[in-house]
Amino acid sequence: QVQLVESGGGLVQAGGSLRLSCAASKSIFSISTTGWYRQAPGKQRELVAAITRGGSTNYADSVKGRFTISRDNAKNTVYLQMNSLKPEDTAVYFCKAETAVAHYWGQGTQVTVSS
Repeated sequence: QVQLVESGGGLVQAGGSLRLSCAASKSIFSISTTGWYRQAPGKQRELVAAITRGGSTNYADSVKGRFTISRDNAKNTVYLQMNSLKPEDTAVYFCKAETAVAHYWGQGTQVTVSS
């Protein structure tokens, strides 16, 4: 069982920055991939960025060059640095951890970007 707690969401003006954190309850070495997803009202949940245990990353085209995913193994935490935010980035952001046997989701954190 892995528990995930997201934090760092909030209200920011367009062009601003936020850093989201996803803290895991156990060593993230047991987690093969950690991803950030987002879901806007009336839309499906979509992958924003993901990072593997080996450090490989991938990003949605809509956030490439603006968002950066990283991990701190000592703190069992994965981060999402979001720069140059746009109103269309407004959504609830969720952290997901994948192990060999299960997937786990955090409770989500709201990000609101005002124009």
